Amino acid sequence: MSMHPPKLSMFQVLACGAAIVTLSMGIRHGFGLWLLPITQDMGWTRQSFALAIAIQNLSWGLIGIFAGMAADRFGAFRVLLAGAALYAAGLAGMALSPTPTLFALTAGVLIGAAQAGTTYAVIYGVLGRQIAPEKRSWAMGVAAAAGSFGQFLMVPMEGWLIASFGWQQALLALSLAVLLIVPLAFGLREPGFKGAAPPKRDQTIAQALFEAFRYPSFSLLMAGYFVCGFQVVFIGVHMPSYLKDNDLSPQVASYALALIGLFNVFGTYIAGTLGQRMEKRFILAFIYFARALAISVFLLVPLSPLSVYVFSAVMGTLWLSTIPPTNATIAQIFGVQHLSMLGGFVFFSHQIGSFLGVWLGGYLYDATGSYDIVWYIAIGLGIFAGLVNLPVKESPIQRATPVPA
Repeated sequence: MSMHPPKLSMFQVLACGAAIVTLSMGIRHGFGLWLLPITQDMGWTRQSFALAIAIQNLSWGLIGIFAGMAADRFGAFRVLLAGAALYAAGLAGMALSPTPTLFALTAGVLIGAAQAGTTYAVIYGVLGRQIAPEKRSWAMGVAAAAGSFGQFLMVPMEGWLIASFGWQQALLALSLAVLLIVPLAFGLREPGFKGAAPPKRDQTIAQALFEAFRYPSFSLLMAGYFVCGFQVVFIGVHMPSYLKDNDLSPQVASYALALIGLFNVFGTYIAGTLGQRMEKRFILAFIYFARALAISVFLLVPLSPLSVYVFSAVMGTLWLSTIPPTNATIAQIFGVQHLSMLGGFVFFSHQIGSFLGVWLGGYLYDATGSYDIVWYIAIGLGIFAGLVNLPVKESPIQRATPVPA
């Protein structure tokens, strides 16, 4: 930006940003726990539930592009307020929807839009603008670790709410809890975005997009992120049902999802820290190859609570650890003026993968009575994603007029 307003303190940005991500991501990571209670109580198929969550991921990705544009232009604060309101409305609507269509509109479209305005693309835009480049990847790792801690913290709580009060009352309670994002958003009011006039930029939105999509590494990052979405959302939503189908108790599923969140606290923090010291493309390739190996071993060994917990710990270390190196690479290549928007486009690719992962899980289960085919697809995609990240070029793009990083 051509003007240099005073920065927010790093502690304030990290504390408020991490708390928002903890709450927003923590709630959405537990949606798989509602699959069986809702479908059994309402008499719906698993595909009906899976389609709503698939729409949620697609809505999140598509609307995330425009949420990113708005956050880059007007600051994250206003976007976060709108996202919190939509989240509360979506959770309440999810609890009260009498038909699969209304459920898809609330759990799908509304909550997807809410997540677009309260998660990584918006928060990472603030981090990119407010934190120096030499600490940026580390800070993004801290924020991603917060999202993982939210999973560890919130998923058991959501399981307890469902068991204690029923699935509808649990959703209504969460619709009130998510409004805590509103006071936290005040800590992310950036000085450069006061008033209606946005800061002056050296690139228009169209110029930034044209530049990014002409640069091959941007497309490679999008391809890898597609795979990330496919794998994590399929596992997050369908693994509780997969374990139940194999005669393991619901508590095993709750503990498994919590372990994923706990170990991803370490995985994302380590990935962000390593991103300051080594090439991020190698970090990403390792994560995707390791996921393919972990899933393969999980399917080969006899299924037991121990094997589930070991798999969850390994996958947890790899779960959202793609986020810091991916977003830090985008900032490193293109700068931070349009970081939320460009991150939103890459994340849209992630959410297309999420849509296919969660929907195919439900569709192929209803068609074949098994999740096996989707597990095999997840393995093949992991190998593909590891390969496409290896040629990514991380050096800043050369422009006639430099845009500040």
